[in-house]
Formats: sequence, C-alpha cells, structure tokens
Amino acid sequence: MSASSVANKRPAVISRAAGRRYRAAGPGSTPASIPARAAKGLLLLIACAVVVMPFIAVVSTSLADDRQVSQAGGLVLWPERPSFDAYRAIFAGGVVSRALLVSVGITVVGTLLSLACTTLLAYALSRPGSFGSKPLLMMVLFTLLFTPGMIPSYLMVKELHLLNSYWALIVPALINGFNVVVMRSFFLDLPQELLDAARIDGAGEWQMLRRVVMPLSKAVIAVVGLFYAVAYWNNYFSALLYISDATKWPVQLVLRTYVVDGSTIGVDSSQITGVIPPPQQSLQMAILVVSLLPIVVLYPFLQRHFAKGILIGAVKG
Repeated sequence: MSASSVANKRPAVISRAAGRRYRAAGPGSTPASIPARAAKGLLLLIACAVVVMPFIAVVSTSLADDRQVSQAGGLVLWPERPSFDAYRAIFAGGVVSRALLVSVGITVVGTLLSLACTTLLAYALSRPGSFGSKPLLMMVLFTLLFTPGMIPSYLMVKELHLLNSYWALIVPALINGFNVVVMRSFFLDLPQELLDAARIDGAGEWQMLRRVVMPLSKAVIAVVGLFYAVAYWNNYFSALLYISDATKWPVQLVLRTYVVDGSTIGVDSSQITGVIPPPQQSLQMAILVVSLLPIVVLYPFLQRHFAKGILIGAVKG
C-alpha cells in the first residue's frame, strides 16, 4: 500500500471516529472528550456503588454467622460461611410470617381496589360532557394542594368504625389525586376517533372503557398499579395510627419493632437449627431483606412500562 493511499484513508478513519462520537453525544451537542467521558463513567460507578453497597451489606449480614458479625462490628460485606438460619428463624417464629401475609393481602386487595376506583374516576373525568366533571376535578386537584392532617384522618377512620381493621389501611388511601391526574391525562391523549368508532358500532361507555381504553392503557395502568403497590406495602404510619392489635401488624410495623427499636425477636432458634442461634443483627437484616424483596422482584416486570406510562400521562394536564 502506498503512502498516498494511507494518507487518503486516514481522514476517513478520523471522520468515522468523529461520527461515532457525534452519534454517541447526540445531534446538536458537542462530542465529549475522552477524559470527560472517563470522569462521567467514574462518577456513575461511584454513584452505583453508593446505592448498591448498603443492599449488599444488608444481605451479607443476614447470611453471616455470629463470629463474623461480631468481628465486623455489626455489618458484613461478604459472608465467609453463608447460612439461611436467620431466615428459617424469623419464618419459624410466626410473627414475621403472619405480618408478611397481612402485608401481601393489604397490598393485593388495596392495589386492585385503588386501580379500579382510579381508572373509573379518571375515565369519567376525561370524557367530555360528563356530569359534574369539572367540580370533581377541582376536588381532586384540591387534595394535591391541601392534604388532611393526622387528627382529622384519625377521627374519620374512627367514625367509620375502621379502627383495628385492615380496611383502615385501605380505605383512606383508596384514591390518590396524583395518580388520577396522570391516568386522566393518558386517557385524554388517546385518539378520539377510536372512541367515536366504538360509539358508532353501538358500544356504551363501559364497553368503550373495557374494550378500547384499557387495552391501550396498559402502560399507565402498570405504572399507577406499581405506585399503589409500593404505597400499600410501605404503609407504616397508618398501621401505627390505626392498628393497636399486634397480631394485625403489617411487616413494616414488625420491621420497626425489631430493627429500629432493637427489640429481641421472640423465636426459639435452637429448636430450628439445633446449634447456635443466629445473631440478632442477622435476624434484623433478614427481616429487612424480606420486607424489600417483593418490591425488588415486582419492579423489573413493570420497569418497561414505567417511563412510557409516566411521560405520556404527564404531557397533557
């Protein structure tokens, strides 16, 4: 190959490299230099480590034995001899198992009821000519600006005779104004021609909602459902206010008792393992892992709908 041909190909190579940097940076922006990209990657790596390390420490401590927990001063980053004794202990005691069932029941029932009520209300508010839609929409927006205080909420639950009842954790949180606004905006963005065609074919409002609107709104329904599920699962303060019977506590209240307050878990671990019972720190971290696991498992299945549902629903107010 001659020197002239090499000289002719070099600008092309440089041009392709510049084109890759331009495409990576996006149109209309200046390509970042290599040190700048390396600095961004390093900052991103540090941010990921700051987020992930506490989870690794919690999981590792729940799997560590008494000697390693004592040597590490409470938190272990890598268990030398992983053991599930802490998990067997908390599930054998009955308290955590019962609290998990309570939380799962409240989350499933509450999410389904909240999704049904929110969908119906948002669809009614999105339909032109609905009776009382504007005053009702103003009431929904009012709740976003002025939330009821603790004492009025408690008195309302008391007057409804819901104290010490699982419904006390569901009814006050049945409809969230923000979720109604997001879902209504999504419904308003749907093509009106589809609804008009369904009406010409003889469909009523209920049939249009069930056969046209809901199949096209899976993204926003999944996102709003995730919002409600996370809210019900992490509902700690309402349980603290309204539930005085310890047998009805959800897992978040049990978590507060054993982890934050430092109470000793009342399980006979020696009958489970037959040897040394797991350390208290491992039991506390095991409860923490159990309380986090359902949401961590659920989120990846809904993540692909998350950005689409929230962005499309938030474009139009």
